[in-house]
Amino acid sequence: MIYYTPGDLAWITLKSVAGSLLSSDLPSPTLVLYTTLSGEIGTKKKVKRLLSFQRYFHASRLLRGIVPQASLYLLDEDYLGQARHMLSKVGMWDFDIFLFDRLTNGNSLVTLLCHLFNVHGLIHHFQLDMVTLHRFLVMVQEDYHSQNPYHNAVHAADVTQAMHCYLREPKLANFLTPSDIMLGLLAAAAHDVDHPGVNQPFLIKTKHHLASLYQNVSVLENHHWRSTIGMLRESRLLAHLPKEVTQDIEQQLGSLILATDINRQNEFLIRLKSHLDNQDLRLEDAQDRHFMLQIALKCADICNPCRLWDLSKQWSERVCEEFYRQGDLEQKFELEISPLCNQQKDTIPSIQIGFMTYIVEPLFERWAQFTGDTPLSENMLNHLRRNKAKWRSLLHKQHSSSRSNDHSGQVTGSQEQTLNEEETP
Repeated sequence: MIYYTPGDLAWITLKSVAGSLLSSDLPSPTLVLYTTLSGEIGTKKKVKRLLSFQRYFHASRLLRGIVPQASLYLLDEDYLGQARHMLSKVGMWDFDIFLFDRLTNGNSLVTLLCHLFNVHGLIHHFQLDMVTLHRFLVMVQEDYHSQNPYHNAVHAADVTQAMHCYLREPKLANFLTPSDIMLGLLAAAAHDVDHPGVNQPFLIKTKHHLASLYQNVSVLENHHWRSTIGMLRESRLLAHLPKEVTQDIEQQLGSLILATDINRQNEFLIRLKSHLDNQDLRLEDAQDRHFMLQIALKCADICNPCRLWDLSKQWSERVCEEFYRQGDLEQKFELEISPLCNQQKDTIPSIQIGFMTYIVEPLFERWAQFTGDTPLSENMLNHLRRNKAKWRSLLHKQHSSSRSNDHSGQVTGSQEQTLNEEETP
């Protein structure tokens, strides 16, 4: 078993693409990034994933002996040096995942996870084969849809970096086992894998077969979980572990990923509030630790409003763009436009203010109560309040501009009333 330092692990050069994927014999690491696999891979046959609008499924490509002909991109030394420097500060809350994704040539998820698995000692503890780990992470990264403005591999990397920060909170870190840490990082990395860029109500009203398969309950989350299990088994990352261990890992991954269903928000908040009010959380107990991992993942999944304004604003614009695309699709097929998906009525500021008020604030206030108002929790809540104030200011400017235009004499009184009613969030 070869053990790599944190600096080396993210920058592995493989002897050759074919040899590296079929052998665990690694050469000395150098500063070369392995890019994601793309294009048609050794076969004309395209096997569709369950999600019909997903890219074709690279079904068991390695097990069939089909070797991906991926390119190796040599990046400028300055870029690599900056990426290395960023990894040294991966536990900082101001980590810029967009910059890191550019510096790693679009491989932020793979590079970040390789680094974190080594930092947390998971490769050594679980005796993981480095090539197999890399192959699995490439499969996960590939299975995110790059055309999605929000639910893509960069979002997964952002959630994973946030999860890393939360796993270091003293109240939690003092009790975590290597299994807890690996589960938390894997769930964060794969929690939205193969997301189609539309939400559950869309799948239900279009009678998509995934909605039928999962009986309209946590449809996307179930699909993310099952897809992750499929890739774990195909890559054989955990094949050397006892069967009962791998089965437990698969079930716990499902429990974590299913917890990200926003429809279950109140369920988890009520349970967390009860634990905190009664002061009966016992983190020595595996069940209580797992519950707090669920809460941590839920926080990581919706932490964008708690980031620095420049980062938070980018994420807000991206998620709303994805909403609007769904709305355009619904309009095209003469379906009722879903809430928050009407670009003519649902403005970005109004969407974000509502999201922060009813979803983000209640969860992060309870998280801060759990952690004991640590610097990280206070920092996140301060960013949240400032960002909300900025969105309120932008919303006020939009309304002021609208009223100014309405009073310019270009519309009649009745038309003005109609316009103002339509603009109310």
